[in-house]
Amino acid sequence: MPTPSSREILAQLVAFDTTSRGSNLALIDHVRDYLSSYGVESRLVMDTTRQKANLWATIGPADRPGVILSGHTDTVPVDGQEWASDPFALDAREGRLFGRGSCDMKGFLACALAAVPGLVARDLARPVHLAFSYDEEVGCVGVVGLLEMLQADDIRPAMCIVGEPTLMQVVIGHKAKRSMRVTVRGRGCHSSLAPQGVNAVNYAARLVVRMQDIAARLASMGGNDPDYDITHSTAHTGIIRGGTALNIVPDICTFDCEFRVLPSEDADALVQELRDYAAELELLMQQVAPEAGIDIDLYAQFPGLETVPDADVVTLTKRLTGTNGHSKVAFGTEGGRFNEMLGVPTVICGPGSISQAHKPDEYIEQSQLDACDAFLVRLADWATQRR
Repeated sequence: MPTPSSREILAQLVAFDTTSRGSNLALIDHVRDYLSSYGVESRLVMDTTRQKANLWATIGPADRPGVILSGHTDTVPVDGQEWASDPFALDAREGRLFGRGSCDMKGFLACALAAVPGLVARDLARPVHLAFSYDEEVGCVGVVGLLEMLQADDIRPAMCIVGEPTLMQVVIGHKAKRSMRVTVRGRGCHSSLAPQGVNAVNYAARLVVRMQDIAARLASMGGNDPDYDITHSTAHTGIIRGGTALNIVPDICTFDCEFRVLPSEDADALVQELRDYAAELELLMQQVAPEAGIDIDLYAQFPGLETVPDADVVTLTKRLTGTNGHSKVAFGTEGGRFNEMLGVPTVICGPGSISQAHKPDEYIEQSQLDACDAFLVRLADWATQRR
């Protein structure tokens, strides 16, 4: 049968709506059937609802350490975005391929799948593993089940390449993230009797200001790594909700905030610092309203990635891409999970630009798919070498 191109496969993958809030099983089943058509078996690791799955497949000798090609199948929503074309139908215009997930990161998945027939035809000395995950966009949580399976089966590949969009440049590090939802519970009353209430908005504001103070401290006194575009750790508040009317003291206020932290610094210590300050505020609130309190829900988190520049995976990826340099990025990936849970040296390298991710009219350049295809051909050459 004719070998499909990465562009043809990308069109198929984009047609599946795999927004994180929904199921990815239709896409996973499609990929499983595709792999099976080339004699490649795959294993699925389901979530608790059995509506989502990770996929793991191995091409080549499974009893030897090899390389993982890792990517996530889920995408962010298109709700509220204005697109010039159907986001779930790949549209080619002037060398650009438009569609939700085309860049982040179905482009890499398409290239990896397009490489399968060539890999199957080769006499590989080292295996190439495919690891396709779910729910990366909501905190890199889906891949945990896959990694637990690999731990249980004592599968320890030699290296991992996560194909997030880097314009095929080699990335050796990214920051850790802690996402928090803070709920401040006060006591409501008529605003003319404000001292008898506990204004949840006011106390939430004090916590937001503490986040701002932490951000300033991290920028001026914290760690600094010049390989990052933002060279220090950051603190940020993104959403706040509270109050119903001006003449009512609000009894509840919530806000979402985050820390993005250099791997050399302690993200959990920053979360604890916010918790400790919240405990001080609670004592003040409860002097008026014993029922008042503050809850801090750590609803998403992932570890940072810090791969040493002379690691084999870095040297190999540079050679296969034809680049000499490396960098680090502020955005998170599943790379930190592979390194933390499996101890697998990991780099980030994939087609497309992160500047296109999550936007309306998301696209990937055809030239980027071509570059990734060529990279994977060279990877296949490496996998056939016997030492």
